[in-house]
Amino acid sequence: MMITLELEGLNCASCAGKIEKMTKDIDGVTSASLDFVTKRLKIDIEDIEDKNRILDSTKGIINRLEPGVKIIQNSNNRTISNHHAHGEDCHCEHEHEHSHNHGDIHRGDIAKILISGILFVLPYILKLEGYPRLLTFLASYLIVGYEVIIIAVKNILAGIPFDENFLMTLATIGAFIIKQYPEGVAVMLFYQVGELFQGMAVNHSRDSIRSLMDIRPDYANLVKDKEVVLVDPSQVHIDDYIIIKPGEKVPLDGIVVEGESSLDTSNITGESVPRSVKVGDDIFSGVVNNHGLLKVKVNKEFGESTISKILDLVENASSKKAPTENFITKFARYYTPAVVFIALGIGILPSLFFGEEWSKWAYRAFVFLVISCPCALVISIPLGFFGGIGSASKHGILIKGGNYLEALNDVDRIILDKTGTITKGVFKVTDIRSYGDFSQEEILEIAAYGEAYSNHLIGKSILESYGREIQQRYIEDYREISGEGIQVKLNGENIFIGNKSLMENKGISVVEQDFIGTIVYIAKEDTHIGTIVVSDELKEGIGEDIQRLKTMGIKETIMLSGDNIDIAQRVGELAGVDRVYGDLLPQNKVEILEEIIKTNRDGKKTIFVGDGVNDAPVLARADIGIAMGGLGSDAAIEASDIVIMTDEIGKIATGIKIAKKTKKIVTENIIIALGLKLIVLTLGAMGLASMWQAVFADVGVSIIAILNSIRTLKVEE
Repeated sequence: MMITLELEGLNCASCAGKIEKMTKDIDGVTSASLDFVTKRLKIDIEDIEDKNRILDSTKGIINRLEPGVKIIQNSNNRTISNHHAHGEDCHCEHEHEHSHNHGDIHRGDIAKILISGILFVLPYILKLEGYPRLLTFLASYLIVGYEVIIIAVKNILAGIPFDENFLMTLATIGAFIIKQYPEGVAVMLFYQVGELFQGMAVNHSRDSIRSLMDIRPDYANLVKDKEVVLVDPSQVHIDDYIIIKPGEKVPLDGIVVEGESSLDTSNITGESVPRSVKVGDDIFSGVVNNHGLLKVKVNKEFGESTISKILDLVENASSKKAPTENFITKFARYYTPAVVFIALGIGILPSLFFGEEWSKWAYRAFVFLVISCPCALVISIPLGFFGGIGSASKHGILIKGGNYLEALNDVDRIILDKTGTITKGVFKVTDIRSYGDFSQEEILEIAAYGEAYSNHLIGKSILESYGREIQQRYIEDYREISGEGIQVKLNGENIFIGNKSLMENKGISVVEQDFIGTIVYIAKEDTHIGTIVVSDELKEGIGEDIQRLKTMGIKETIMLSGDNIDIAQRVGELAGVDRVYGDLLPQNKVEILEEIIKTNRDGKKTIFVGDGVNDAPVLARADIGIAMGGLGSDAAIEASDIVIMTDEIGKIATGIKIAKKTKKIVTENIIIALGLKLIVLTLGAMGLASMWQAVFADVGVSIIAILNSIRTLKVEE
């Protein structure tokens, strides 16, 4: 069972990491993931009976690490307040007085900084000396830093000392001990100012990402008792009727029963070309009605609608962390304690063994402590990946996790299914051949009756070409033979409809001719009586799309097809594919994919691209499975790692471009953050950097890295 908690007011990245780690360690918890960007904690538990105990334990952890954070349990929208243990009323407007919220900006925070700042300059203006000078600096320090000190003490008592609160407290109190009062106050003051700006930068990043996914409909016009009532989309049920006015977002999936219009699907697909709808057409939630009044019969509850699935997929993407994110999380766990112990060595060893002045080396140690928080990395890296995922979604590319986004950087081979991926997947009967005493019309009629229960695109095209009602009383003993075709009895006679393999297995010899398209043989008893040719068309611009993939670093493109090898080869040549396999059954595709993956070298990845319905086993087996044409297809969204909401292969190149830019920005942040910290640490150890320069470097780097992460949102196709 999965529990989802939203931690409103959580803005400390290092605290988020600790909450996640400690929640994982609770007995009965299978896994836990806390996404700092969306502030959601997902807890997978073994036994539902342990739910309340685990919730209480989790609440206790959050209360220790981030007091005052408001916990919202998404499953039933019940709110738990950390400072009301037994369900008392939650006075949320006072929460910031009890917590150190880096991202939430309140008047009280600004007032503290201003008062502390005034007190900080008073000793210089009034030229205070002795105790008046000490007391003024101490008052300034306590006003701006008491909250940090309290949390540091609580964390030490809880056995989790190594965080930014502890480091700032230790460094600034140390400055007072060695009588560097102005430095102690300045560091805490600049730290809090930096936290304020850092919070603003984080909030700006979050808002930018949220605006990309601002596609959730706010209301629905429900037709009730011949009146139109404004309701929340979750209150509308299957078979209800809704009205969609011009300019409104479509709130739920359904079928148009009245009216016609054009839809702006750019929210979902990233495409600016309007899509026309009329009576009988499917309509998907999240798109915008351009003009014309539409009446729609709802066919999915809001929770199962296209828009809900898309939003859920994007919002949950951060729980699947990229290898770089996991590395930074582990790095931060060891980096801070290591720097603290190095600082301890710098502060003690020179005076202990070499008779150096204690206060001079202690000061250098405090510079180390100030710079040792890895906040720039812990905040900016997840923001970068989430920004990349958000940018991809704006282009109609749904990526299920940062791990898949990062993996796109390492792809050098793409395997493509033919039907619906390289070709349009719109089959039409293009030729009918009859043999013996049968006419073309009779062959088509026999084939249509044989395909009456088929869901295959080939069968549907034959039925569409026949165009008349099927009298099902004539059909008996119908069965599909996987990968070969259909065997059925019509008027008591055995009919076989399928490929050459089916005919060979039944001992039926066929008349072979050179056709372009999928060949369907029809036999009665043991005689081949006719052939139907069903053809598919290449997608427009497929050759250019394949070439664009190659410019993005794809070394080889491979096509798999169930069609005979001659047809597959022709399609492959027209599309510009490097290697082609034909005459494949579904299990053959998996076997070929596995053979290709075995030849991967140097950590390179292989993508499989299919329609998400018939290719689920191959999509699941590939390093990265991409489903095409996911709009309205539940199976596509479920089966794959990435969903292209349109059916354009060119979107894969856009996804790779976004992945490369995201990786570049994340790498920049790592180099900037670690590089500047290393420089300041070195200068500090040499006595060439002061504490206030260290704190400027610390919070300044964080702000630069966070703002740099926002660039992942801006990628053009």
